[in-house]
Amino acid sequence: MCGIVGTIGKRYAAQEVLIDGLRRLEYRGYDSSGIAISTTRGGEAAPVEIRRAVGKLSNLEERLRDAPLEGHIGIGHTRWATHGKPSEINAHPHRAGSVVIVHNGIIENYRELRDELLAADCDIQSETDTELIAHMIDLDMKAGADLLTAVRNSCRRVVGSYAFGAMCGDDPTHLVAAKNGGSPIILGMSEGQAFIGSDIPAILPYTRQMIFMADGDFAVLTEESIQVVDIDGRPVDREYKTVNFDPVSAEKGGYDRFMQKEIFEQPRAITDTIGTRINEVDLTIDLDGIEFTRDQVEKMSRIALVACGTASYACMLGKYMIEQLAGIPCEVDLASEFRYRSPILDPNCLVVPVSQSGETADTLAALREGREQGARVLAITNSRESSIARESDDVLYTHAGPEIGVASTKCFMAQLVALYLLALKLAAVRGRLGEDELRQRIQDLQRLPRLVEQTLDLDERIQEVAHKYFRATDFLFLGRGIMFPIALEGALKLKEISYIHAEAYAAGELKHGPIALIDENMPVLVIANKGPLYDKVVSNLEQVRARDGQVIALATVGDTEIESKANDVIYIEDLGEFLTPALAVVPLQLLAYHVATRKGTDVDQPRNLAKSVTVE
Repeated sequence: MCGIVGTIGKRYAAQEVLIDGLRRLEYRGYDSSGIAISTTRGGEAAPVEIRRAVGKLSNLEERLRDAPLEGHIGIGHTRWATHGKPSEINAHPHRAGSVVIVHNGIIENYRELRDELLAADCDIQSETDTELIAHMIDLDMKAGADLLTAVRNSCRRVVGSYAFGAMCGDDPTHLVAAKNGGSPIILGMSEGQAFIGSDIPAILPYTRQMIFMADGDFAVLTEESIQVVDIDGRPVDREYKTVNFDPVSAEKGGYDRFMQKEIFEQPRAITDTIGTRINEVDLTIDLDGIEFTRDQVEKMSRIALVACGTASYACMLGKYMIEQLAGIPCEVDLASEFRYRSPILDPNCLVVPVSQSGETADTLAALREGREQGARVLAITNSRESSIARESDDVLYTHAGPEIGVASTKCFMAQLVALYLLALKLAAVRGRLGEDELRQRIQDLQRLPRLVEQTLDLDERIQEVAHKYFRATDFLFLGRGIMFPIALEGALKLKEISYIHAEAYAAGELKHGPIALIDENMPVLVIANKGPLYDKVVSNLEQVRARDGQVIALATVGDTEIESKANDVIYIEDLGEFLTPALAVVPLQLLAYHVATRKGTDVDQPRNLAKSVTVE
């Protein structure tokens, strides 16, 4: 996701630190960049100058070669667009009066704050939520507050997640940082210089003494000190930690592998994909301006979801969501087969290609088939300016950030969220959801990031299960209803990175063939959460146990009866029929990861696989 770097001090020139730090954060992905620097001139106030550029960091560096910025206090940013398209005016840093800030995260009450600031005659230049924070800080400073106090006061009014750095031309001796929610902020100190970074690599060349800010922390930095306080200004004790990572390990954020890091980034990917697309107050869903009129939706004959691999399993989940919530017929096709079956499409059909990279060759070909037959195309992708994004009528972006591990994890999660948002939008337009139900479904979606974080706490328990079964040569995954795609995804993850043969079946098909495989050497993972088909799944589970199969049950918290029917049980919370699958997939990702690490395979780059399949 977006990258932040900041510095204050005379040991290193600010421009050198900022550009070097942003370069070290390029692996996170971005679509624009910028820096802001103020010269201190002996401690006197000086204007803050900003340079910004769209595209690669090299474009910003070229501008700085022509017009360098000299000074010893500054902030920099690489942006992955959420509010507003990639453009110079939407790029960070953002200015309001003498205040300049860079920001990661999502401001959920963006619309209300924007209306208030416009009513106060603030000159809002960009489409971003970030600029609104700068205006609030500026207004508070004009009323007499210092920079730190103005930042704290402004954050009291912000709903959402944020990590930002702020500076002010009227106060060139302080930098302020703030953190709340999933986006990290790291502080560093060396002799005569202090640093801010959104990830360890940004400041690692300059210091290994770092403070990791916690939610609700605010920090004020000078060239000689760092002080952390809470929202009321009371000092908070945060110890320095010595970081001994090499540069590659630093990019992994302290995790052993990129895939592990990306599994644990899923709460943030969910939060960023939801963004400001839902409004709990007026119960609206805004898919970044994608319009669906009542007439358009009523005329919609069906929806064709097309994708490959993991994305196709997200589409299978999407089919359940759209058909049951919106009441529109859906079909799911493997993109590699779609055009070869000569699909029958028309202008009343909506084609939805789903692709992490936006360059998947088969999915792109399916998109073009839809366009040729006159269908409307709405793409779901993680990559701006990709081929699929450019060639679609509409694009619903997932904001998972770059995914380095070949086996998709957080992008799958973001696709699931995007499809749920699409289902809610279509259902709301058709008037199929009452006010109370729509409010509840929005609230459940807002709870999802926290419950995924809670599910990630099962990591140690899942390591124990992985240690028990990692020597198996075959695995079977069973699920029913909406959990069948999760079983498919669990089996795919295991075979991708551990090279263990794994298959998934709809549990009702157990007696139609796969039961012949069951013996004491066959681990069978059964998704047995509480739901309409619970009793039938338990019956399938008992059939496995009767044939000496080793059962790993994924069950609902509180279901103690299942412990007598399974060898091992992993418990997850219940978040309703459509969002519990997002919780269920996390233990399966972790199980695959820990089995693979026990076997010693290359988790991030498994053999024979590519991150983006750009040829048939």
